[in-house]
Amino acid sequence: MRTAKLYLSIVLIAAMAMPALAGGTPDTRPERVGISSERLDRVTEQIQADVEAGRIPGAVGMIARDGKVVYLEAMGVSDTEEKTPMRVDDIFRIYSMSKPITSVALMMLYEEGKFRLSDPVGKYIPELADMQVLIEKGETGGGPAFNIPEVDEDGNPIAAPEVDKESYTTEPANRPITVQDLLRHTAGFTYGFFGDTSVDKMYQSAGILTMDRDLQHMVEKLGKIPLQYHPGSTWHYSVSVDVQGRLVEVLSGMSFDEYLEEKIFKPLGMPDTGFYVPEEKMDRLAQMYSPTEDGGLEIANKMMSRNFVRKPGLFSGGGGLVSTAHDYMRFSQMMLNGGELDGVRLLSPKTIELMTADHTTVIENNPRRYSGYGFGLGFAVAKDVGMIGSPTSVGEFNWGGAAGTRFWIDPKEKFIGIYMVQILPHPFAFGENFKIMSYQSIVD
Repeated sequence: MRTAKLYLSIVLIAAMAMPALAGGTPDTRPERVGISSERLDRVTEQIQADVEAGRIPGAVGMIARDGKVVYLEAMGVSDTEEKTPMRVDDIFRIYSMSKPITSVALMMLYEEGKFRLSDPVGKYIPELADMQVLIEKGETGGGPAFNIPEVDEDGNPIAAPEVDKESYTTEPANRPITVQDLLRHTAGFTYGFFGDTSVDKMYQSAGILTMDRDLQHMVEKLGKIPLQYHPGSTWHYSVSVDVQGRLVEVLSGMSFDEYLEEKIFKPLGMPDTGFYVPEEKMDRLAQMYSPTEDGGLEIANKMMSRNFVRKPGLFSGGGGLVSTAHDYMRFSQMMLNGGELDGVRLLSPKTIELMTADHTTVIENNPRRYSGYGFGLGFAVAKDVGMIGSPTSVGEFNWGGAAGTRFWIDPKEKFIGIYMVQILPHPFAFGENFKIMSYQSIVD
């Protein structure tokens, strides 16, 4: 195992190659910001143990405190067949870690006075006005935890499920979907691959996120499918963030990918974040893996990466971005700084405060109620550390991605962590273990 001295040297060399995070030099001796170098070795030990046991092919971990990088490590390989060593600048499919970026984009338009949180979404996207809600006549199961429908080379469902029209009725939604509903996952939408309700099956048959030409086409189809819940009645993870992307287009007059590039990625210095990996960077795209029945890993179906290696038609704000640990650290540091980084301000501190408050306390049917976390405008927000059952602080906010990527931002400790891995679905809590080991390195 590496000594703390050798490990620190590697971290500093890697950090010096990166742009500054928050003004000045990001590389610093961990002890200068209350972090134990010796205890950081445990973070490395945890990741290395996962690599050696074959639980992960490789991963990148990055930790910062007080705007200084104290840990940046790549271990294992990015491709098991090619035996390519994992690098700190490798590019990852971040899936739902796209969501916080999308929410920031929308809230930037909020600060320009383009909308209010209480506005009906139908005011801007007419296809989503006057929605119906589906009422099942019988019981439906919860379905598999993660069920990605098979698609052909054009993204069309191969075996779309049929829905018995006699098995349900519909009724008008009790109120319009609001912009706040989109941001906090209470719009009444679903995803289509986390359950087997009639609405889930309709999403799969319509190919809501697999065959769309663009976001406009997506909302046109979405508006023809009943909601799964009445707006504002239930917290339910859904395609609402993809609808946010369409709302950004309508309000800004720009395509969603162009808005993110011009308003967020370029200003923050995030050159490797976008909706696909260009040819000249393909050697840095980490391979995607899937778990096997015997507990091993195999290269995932190539179709799972089709929209990440070429410019897609649908710019999915809910799960379509690729990024690097360093790029996402830049975004996270901006959030921790109250909306500003290196002289570039995207949001006001008061807007960040609004986004990281719990917006679900009034939601009666809230399955997150007993997790210790609430949900803000794009982020899970820590409310009860004892209920969470792992080290963090009240007010910490975070999210993760379907392939195991994870980040958190802790304003109290001025502490940020980024964990990058590529296993879909991810069978173990690698990101949570990384978070626990990171927090135990704090000694001040």
